[in-house]
Amino acid sequence: MNKQDVVAVVLGGPSSEAEISRVTGGAIAAALREKGYNAKEVELVPDRLLSQLHAMNAKVVFNAVHGKYGEDGRLQSLLEAAGIPYTGCGVLASAVSMDKSATKRFLQSAGIATPRCLILHKRECGDLAAVKEQVLREFGVPVVIKAASQGSSIGVYMIKNEAEIEPALKEAFDYSANVLAEECIVGKELTVAIMEEAGQPKPLPVIWIAPHSGAYDFHSKYTKGATDYHCPAPLGEAVTAHVQQLAVAAYNVLGLSGVARIDVMLDEQGQGYVLEANTVPGMTATSLVPKAAAAVGISFPNLCERILLSAK
Repeated sequence: MNKQDVVAVVLGGPSSEAEISRVTGGAIAAALREKGYNAKEVELVPDRLLSQLHAMNAKVVFNAVHGKYGEDGRLQSLLEAAGIPYTGCGVLASAVSMDKSATKRFLQSAGIATPRCLILHKRECGDLAAVKEQVLREFGVPVVIKAASQGSSIGVYMIKNEAEIEPALKEAFDYSANVLAEECIVGKELTVAIMEEAGQPKPLPVIWIAPHSGAYDFHSKYTKGATDYHCPAPLGEAVTAHVQQLAVAAYNVLGLSGVARIDVMLDEQGQGYVLEANTVPGMTATSLVPKAAAAVGISFPNLCERILLSAK
């Protein structure tokens, strides 16, 4: 593409992750401008976006919208209908990956290791006391309760005692109509960023996420100094290859494209379990995908340029 063409970095939007998205989008736009691109930030207002893009003669969209619209296929559908190329995953892959219950079904159907879970539907769970007993029978404690359609660890609860289950279910259902009660895997929390090279997925070095609190929740993600990140993770060649292969398998079965991040739990026996996929991962200079890219010598501006050039 011509560097003078307008690159619309779409950010913000109506989701609970809007502020984080604005930080991501601002960093991306600045990095692209550093590379000489005509990048302009555009706040996502759904009923105005297309008119804004046409008015600025945008030739491509760099999607920096986390959560609602940006990761659930709605923005992708709008851009495809308008014939505007964009970065990241397509409509179906975005929608499936945004919904943890749909992701779980895809992983299970492909035989990819993932923690056991119950998929709970709000319309069927009026009696939370009964749901609590069901969760306890299936998993006991600890157990993980997750809203199905949130990111940034919003609506995710690590349950350590029985009294926490009902309040967590109630809050999770406030975020999402579907909620997962998931087996708690004890071990290391890992993440694998994947890029495309010549049309094939290539895993970057594995990152070991080590929150000081023991739980990688919203506070641990976004509070400076609350979490240590080890990249490359000190796992040994065989375990590293196992985790990367799991991540690539998940990337393929979910139909992902461009840059995505796959979260994996590694148990104490060295078995990996895929948790979920992030199709619009954080992209500030200190986010996880840039950390993994830096470990193989790819600077943040060069990473943003590679993602931009993968738009389709």
